[in-house]
Amino acid sequence: MTSAYDVLARIRATRSTPQQAGERCEMCSEPIADEHQHVVNVEGRQLLCVCRGCYLLFTDTEAQLRYRAIPDRYLAFDDFALDRRQWEALQIPVGLAFFFKNSALGRTVAFYPGPAGATESELDLTAWNEIRAADPRVDLLAEETEALLVRVPSDPDESGAPQSYLLPIDACYEFVGRLRLLWHGFDGGQQVRQFIDEFFGVLDEKSERA
Repeated sequence: MTSAYDVLARIRATRSTPQQAGERCEMCSEPIADEHQHVVNVEGRQLLCVCRGCYLLFTDTEAQLRYRAIPDRYLAFDDFALDRRQWEALQIPVGLAFFFKNSALGRTVAFYPGPAGATESELDLTAWNEIRAADPRVDLLAEETEALLVRVPSDPDESGAPQSYLLPIDACYEFVGRLRLLWHGFDGGQQVRQFIDEFFGVLDEKSERA
């Protein structure tokens, strides 16, 4: 079984290692010889594999561009200010979701994993703004390219703060895509729970504290 270490290692590798002969940048068609990084199509949400030169064209976070370069930072939000009442107000049916700022829609959107992959959830604006006011670290997210991955205790009576991390959006999609392949039954099964535990353990090891 592919581990969480393998998932993050593959993402890092595609950004920084020489590629096989014949592989080309999806923007300029030049051979990818030095680095392989990603940009996101803002409108279509597609991820593109690009050469270093094309990647650098889209690193300006203030510019109004169709594409945005995906950064490579990981931050842990210890003691994230989100309680069970606030989570339920978001109307997300499972205890795991990722959030990102969609500039085309002008709002934050949420996705949660399931047997069909990532499912979008309509966020209650009032509930989300309440969370932002309680924990301003939410606003550290770069539009389109970074996500906030949150996991709350599965038992409603279980105490403790949720696990919350800022990570690159491609790592989030890779994570949810892997969950889809492992998913069995109504709740995903033991393999899914094990993979989630392992993935969050890896995030905790590699993330800086915010």
